[in-house]
Amino acid sequence: MVTPFEVQKASTPRSEFKFNYDIFLSFRGLDTRKNFTDHLYHALNRAGFRTFRDDDEIRRSENINSELRKAIRQSKMSVIVFSEDYASSNACLFEVQTILEQCKKSDHSILPVFYDVDPGRVKEQARDLEKKDSTEKAKGRSAALKEVASMAGMVLQNQADGYEAKFIEKIVEELRSKLTTKHLRVPDHLIGMDSQTKRINCWFKNRTTGVGILVIHGMGGIGKTTIAKVVYNSNVHRFDASSFLENIREVAKVPNGLMRLQRQLLSNILRKEEHKINDVEDGCRRLQYVLSNKRVLLVLDDVDEEDQLYALFGQREWFRPGSTIIITTRLGNLLNAGDVYEYKPEKLSMNKSLELFSWHAFEQNRPIQDYMELSNMFVHHCEGLPLALQVLGSSVRRKSLDVWKSALQKLEALFENKILEKLEISFDSIQDNHDKNVFLMIACFFAGKKKNDTIRILDGCEYYTLAGIHNLVDRNLLTIEDGKLGMHHLLQDMGKQIVCRESKYPEERSRIWRHKESFNILNEKNGTRNIEGLTFDLNVLKKEEFETTHRSGHFHEHPELRNSNVVVFESNVFEKMCNLRLLKLSCVQLSGTYEALPKRLRWLYWRGFSLEYMPYGFPIEKLVALDMRYSILKQVWKGAKVLESLKMLNVSHSPKLAKTPDFSRVPNLEKLILKDCPSLIEVDESIVKLQRIFSLNLKDCKNLRKLPRNISMVESLEELNISGCSNLKGAVEELEKMRSLRVLHADRMNIDQLLTMEVESQASIWPWIPKPRKSIQMSLAALPSSLVNLSLAHCNLTDDAFPGDLGMLSKLQHFCLVGNPISTLPNCVKDLTGLQKLDLSWCPKLRKILWPSIDLEELVVTECRKLEKITFETSAGIEYISHGACMSLDYVQRGFKILPVSKVDVELLKNIGFFDLDSMANIEAYIVNSIVWSRKKCPIQILYESSVFSTYFPGREVPHWFSNKNTGSAFTFTVTFSSHLPIRGVNLCLVYTISEDIDWLPSPVHAKFICESRDIETVYTPRCYGIPEAGGDMVWLSHWVPEILFEEGDEVQVLFGMNVVGQIKQCGVHVLYFEEAEEKFQYFNALQSAWDSNIFEVLFLTDEVEDELQGRGREEGS
Repeated sequence: MVTPFEVQKASTPRSEFKFNYDIFLSFRGLDTRKNFTDHLYHALNRAGFRTFRDDDEIRRSENINSELRKAIRQSKMSVIVFSEDYASSNACLFEVQTILEQCKKSDHSILPVFYDVDPGRVKEQARDLEKKDSTEKAKGRSAALKEVASMAGMVLQNQADGYEAKFIEKIVEELRSKLTTKHLRVPDHLIGMDSQTKRINCWFKNRTTGVGILVIHGMGGIGKTTIAKVVYNSNVHRFDASSFLENIREVAKVPNGLMRLQRQLLSNILRKEEHKINDVEDGCRRLQYVLSNKRVLLVLDDVDEEDQLYALFGQREWFRPGSTIIITTRLGNLLNAGDVYEYKPEKLSMNKSLELFSWHAFEQNRPIQDYMELSNMFVHHCEGLPLALQVLGSSVRRKSLDVWKSALQKLEALFENKILEKLEISFDSIQDNHDKNVFLMIACFFAGKKKNDTIRILDGCEYYTLAGIHNLVDRNLLTIEDGKLGMHHLLQDMGKQIVCRESKYPEERSRIWRHKESFNILNEKNGTRNIEGLTFDLNVLKKEEFETTHRSGHFHEHPELRNSNVVVFESNVFEKMCNLRLLKLSCVQLSGTYEALPKRLRWLYWRGFSLEYMPYGFPIEKLVALDMRYSILKQVWKGAKVLESLKMLNVSHSPKLAKTPDFSRVPNLEKLILKDCPSLIEVDESIVKLQRIFSLNLKDCKNLRKLPRNISMVESLEELNISGCSNLKGAVEELEKMRSLRVLHADRMNIDQLLTMEVESQASIWPWIPKPRKSIQMSLAALPSSLVNLSLAHCNLTDDAFPGDLGMLSKLQHFCLVGNPISTLPNCVKDLTGLQKLDLSWCPKLRKILWPSIDLEELVVTECRKLEKITFETSAGIEYISHGACMSLDYVQRGFKILPVSKVDVELLKNIGFFDLDSMANIEAYIVNSIVWSRKKCPIQILYESSVFSTYFPGREVPHWFSNKNTGSAFTFTVTFSSHLPIRGVNLCLVYTISEDIDWLPSPVHAKFICESRDIETVYTPRCYGIPEAGGDMVWLSHWVPEILFEEGDEVQVLFGMNVVGQIKQCGVHVLYFEEAEEKFQYFNALQSAWDSNIFEVLFLTDEVEDELQGRGREEGS
């Protein structure tokens, strides 16, 4: 049964707390409970959806229809599984009708799923039903059945050719597109994971004090990352903020990798992009401050060095008590600190291994009979390693018995303990050599890189990259997430091992990614024609060469490089590398002629190029991508070079770049990145001849004077970044013509620089920044209607800077107004019907938000210190609100409300059993509000959140009206409904003191309800709390509305606990009953009128109470 007493989900609560479930699952139990629906239910849970099914959630009782109606109302959408006999069940027909009614009166949506029955058959059943029974009740149900069957749905035979596993995958993907979740993506078939994650979740549940540290260690491919993701998804709602830093081992190896991870962590915790960090130590200082202010769930995935832990984890004291850190590593002794919970994942049993293998080989939970013996042989050799089972199963999927036998023979020829070599069977099963090369290139050079950039580069190497990537994804050798290529470390190691076996001499191999080997090849000039790709970074080499992570300061083999910031090679070192196509250099200079560089180069990345011009003879004619960031180039090339292959050019962070090259003979350029080139004054107007360019980044080109004339003629341009171009003039003249532009970043701009005219009047649609005697104006209509993402952060926009109508931007999905001096939500936001995210962070004058009648996925108002309340015009809502450091915020409709007791209606205090509290209006207490990160001494406050009223005040004993008191920390009571009158509420009281002298504490107390007979265990930790003064005690008084939690006869145990060092001195429990039926109406009416007009949405009232209230309202109105 649904419980309102949930752990608070985040410091930035979702605005729609009425949803306890993402999905209500309707089905006929006799048809599909133990097969299709059961598989679908578990797939939905693994995907992170909170899914309701009646046989799982509802105790059978006389009120089942009421409970089902309530569950439907508390779900965001419904999935109806139609089977052949679904329409013959009155219970199912009731659910269909109730779901449709909910759909029509709210934003509840429906996904019909037709399992072994087509929509036409269901409509026919609806007509038959109406013929058999002509009552109004039957007509209503048959009409509902027919209407739902006519909706666009998913049909097993049409969309998956009858394959149930494939069908379920498609359903999950469809639901992902309908329901935005904050959860991490995990594999669909988590065989053997339940028991492992349950142990860790139990540790989460039982841990109540301090900072918890969990280390998951084991061999590669055992499932460490997957376990961490599942645990993260299960517990992330318990924390104020969270971050999952994946692939730390590899990211830390790249230049400034640790700083990049620190920036990502800061962004995740603060929900704010672009944190400038000077060095790792500076990042540590910033993290220490940020992590101390929130209860954080932090996952550090694949850590292999202590330096990584120090940069991101520091020490336990950095974190606020109540935080939890999860570390995954291949090293069992990485962290030897005390009070660390260690977990080593188990290999799968033979039965579980066979099941997991079968899902990937046969798309079902067991092998086809003819393949049973061979399947057992494959499974035996995998030794319970999940990744090996997954990859090998995929490699033989839909293959003949002969192919299976051939693959098995090769598998048996390998050493039993060589897991990497076993995984190589999947590589060998790839028939196309192009696909094999794509795999090796990604394993050695492109794992974690952008997919589209990689495709451009490898296509230039004459691979069929897109098809290859799709093939590798199908074989579970590659993943794509957020547009980036992902490859498991074990698979990367396998690919690199394949390259290493080409020769025992590195110079005779095809790919060189180890910096020490690259240095030796370049230093000794012994490269060969076999080398196709080579990467060398002096900084990485120096890091690898230092003993024990830089502590000794001595090079082993190359002491001459110890104090050097650059290494010089003769240009003829590449003379023998005639097949070199990928070259990545950093901190390298060449002496001599550049004509010796390989003519077949396709990707040249040269960080810190040390010449002002590209030298004569430099072979760039066949390059697909040229990346010369952090160079001292003044101009990339002179004149009009014929570069028909070039698709990407990056000259970012080049301080001397004063002029861009002539683009007239570079017809295929797609991306031009000129970020942070302060000497750049203009972009060559030949850019208008580029009809394939889609992205132009001019961010922080501070001396750029104008956009190229007629750049609007470039119909392919979709992304433009002019943020920080402080001297840019008249951009609007070109912007208004860019009808293909989808993304525009214009942050930190002086708005007058965008304008084309000055007028005396202030009557235009968009009055901008006023100046003496003049108003510089711009019409928002000048912005193209094609925009999907618009950022105008820190542009000094005031309330009157916005027009009355923004309808022309109906396609806009992301709108950033960070740091602008607005005092209220611009009225024109109501016209942005496609908006998904609005960022109003750091708006210093923002005081109130009245949200219009449009749905929004995310609203960010972090650091809006004058913001007082967020309300809603209609039932439309915001899925997620981030409001940290909003010091004045005391009300988020449907979320929380906090008021001084002097402003709370006395009748409300009486109804919730807070007697005599009005007499304490002048008493003050130290109150910490973790919702908005504030701590101050103030009058006694009343907090409402998660269906609980709470208050704190100085005191040494439980109030006299409590019927049960003791000096312990637990009570047990049995729910009884005297004369069939239910419980009005349960009041809890706790008297406590704190032994710690800390400015910022987690909530010092929590309360836990346990009902073992119904397997209910609920913890509530208030996010506003009182801190007793030195030598004093504090009283926590709370009122709970448990009507929908408890039933008559339930035995309920109440436990109190301390989250910090302190002492529980006394506690009390008082159960309040209604004295007569009439009181129920008076009680809920008092809550509604005195506290929140939307209290019913939060309390999830029963239909009977809701109907009674509506009826009383009609009577009073008449």
